[in-house]
Amino acid sequence: MKETIMAVALKGLSDNARKTSISELNGRLADSIALALAVKQAHWNVKGRNFIAVHELFDTVHTNLREQIDVMAERVQQLDGVAIGTAEKVSGATTLPEYPTGLTRAEDHIRALCDRFRDHGERLRIAIDATDEAGDADTADIFTAASRSLDKDLWFMESHLEE
Repeated sequence: MKETIMAVALKGLSDNARKTSISELNGRLADSIALALAVKQAHWNVKGRNFIAVHELFDTVHTNLREQIDVMAERVQQLDGVAIGTAEKVSGATTLPEYPTGLTRAEDHIRALCDRFRDHGERLRIAIDATDEAGDADTADIFTAASRSLDKDLWFMESHLEE
């Protein structure tokens, strides 16, 4: 039987590890896309003191999320899966609560985003363990990097809430 290029590239990775990783990646991809859209919603509608600092922070946070989204989606492809990222599919797959569209105050946006960042971070850490236990350390590393970036952005946002 002739091996495909993909099969050669994935030697040493079990079918279970590949399937587990694709599933975890698509789950966290949906949450990351939903979170990135929530951050943009906040960026577009934020008002109040420290406006420019918060507005620019949200842009930076969005950029960081976009980078993680691309890495996750590309890893799905490397594993011979299909990255699921359409608005319709993300809306149905995300585990994050819907972002409120009526917020304007910077503090309200920051609190709403921080809640979602904590939820997403928890799920990323679960995905780290699941993919590592399945035998895909490379995908676990991707989730670790995403978790580290998310934690840093959460810290930056929470710092704006300190009195």
